[in-house]
Amino acid sequence: MRVNGWVRINQKHKVIVISMIKTTDFLPQITGSFAQPAAENPTVAMVEAAYQHHGLHFRYLNCEVSPKNLEAAVKGAKAMGWTGFNCSIPHKVSIIKYLDGLGESAQLIGAVNTVVRKNDQWIGENTDGQGFVQALKKVISPKGKNITLFGAGGAARAVAVELALAGVSSIIIVNRSEDRAEVLVDLLNKKTETTAVYHSWGTNYFIKATTDIVINATSIGLYPNIEEELNIDFKSIKSDMVVADGVHNPPETHFIRAAKVMGCKTVSGLEMLVNQGVIGIKYWTGINVNPIIMHDILRKVLAMDTEN
Repeated sequence: MRVNGWVRINQKHKVIVISMIKTTDFLPQITGSFAQPAAENPTVAMVEAAYQHHGLHFRYLNCEVSPKNLEAAVKGAKAMGWTGFNCSIPHKVSIIKYLDGLGESAQLIGAVNTVVRKNDQWIGENTDGQGFVQALKKVISPKGKNITLFGAGGAARAVAVELALAGVSSIIIVNRSEDRAEVLVDLLNKKTETTAVYHSWGTNYFIKATTDIVINATSIGLYPNIEEELNIDFKSIKSDMVVADGVHNPPETHFIRAAKVMGCKTVSGLEMLVNQGVIGIKYWTGINVNPIIMHDILRKVLAMDTEN
């Protein structure tokens, strides 16, 4: 009888064995992630932990895939009978042309982070915004709030659309590229009830005092560039604002630390990541997994304190 389904994570040259399942079935269903860079993404740890906890004969493979190899990676996954996969930076928009269709949310957002095999077709879904809104609601209701959001890429589009659908009053999209930002602004104004505007992201952007929630939806501060700072006037962050960062590694970015110094309530990218994982696993397996299991392993592999 084969021992299958273990999780091994090299963290500072140590090997962590989470759990093992005995099985006579030697062909697990495969899921995974396509991204570049990929090494700093801890999703594999939390998803495999959930699979093992719930006795699911699934595996999750974290794959480094460059833009030029994305099409080949998608064809390969399909040829090998994968059940589905995540896609992250920089593939959330470019993945669409290699898929057979989009779910309703992904179609509206124009970006995909979760791909699901349905019969012989690859269908793109988006759990980025849903996971983010779920995490945010633990701290503040977004309904009727004013948002300042940094970024206009795939993750930003997902977050902005889901916030609009959750009833926010207004969203300021702050981005260096006007063209990309205006596409998102136009989408929000035409397809949702929120009011969206574009602000150019110059030096030391000043956050408007009427802002209720400030969100970093860029990759600024992502490992290994953990001390990278958003180009904003940090004195414009007020204590009554809620500050959220989509970056999950490290779980406490420079942006989050600065917001805490200002007395703000904060939402980390780790909360968003776990919620995304729960939704994604449901797409692939039909099972509602326990998010606590995923939180616990992320705390271990990211060397987090047990208290928030």
